[in-house]
Amino acid sequence: MVHVGTGYDVHAFAEGRKLILGGVEIPYSRGLDGHSDADVLMHAICDAILGALGEVDIGHFFPNTDPRWKGAPSKVFLEEASRQALQRNGRIINVDATLIVQEPKIYPHIPQMKAHIADALGLTVSRVGIKATTNELMGFIGRCEGIAAMAVASVDLPD
Repeated sequence: MVHVGTGYDVHAFAEGRKLILGGVEIPYSRGLDGHSDADVLMHAICDAILGALGEVDIGHFFPNTDPRWKGAPSKVFLEEASRQALQRNGRIINVDATLIVQEPKIYPHIPQMKAHIADALGLTVSRVGIKATTNELMGFIGRCEGIAAMAVASVDLPD
């Protein structure tokens, strides 16, 4: 039976940090604030997979109060979500995500992001969808204060 989960994450921009999205370092003057690498895209996808499994969110698996995750690459979070699916004899079918970001431009980096995410989840690149949109200059995203991401994942689980 196919189960579907959704994920959402948001991080504010911060000075002195690298901008990592989908496991890719994006050239930009600021990065995202967070305990790990603050990869908002991978975090949303992780929550979507965990949701499809009926699990709690990423913060319960990787709390920001645990020093082990300080600066950690979010790829380890996706790998754990994939392991959770396999542990239940499940198979991630696909993931689809949207980045909501005013700047920088994301489109040139999407193929590399898809490859990183597919690798972390053990999927083919064709099973990973990533899109980007702006917030039309509205709200905190439009003011270039941060980035948000939404994701959906489908996981085939035995009855």
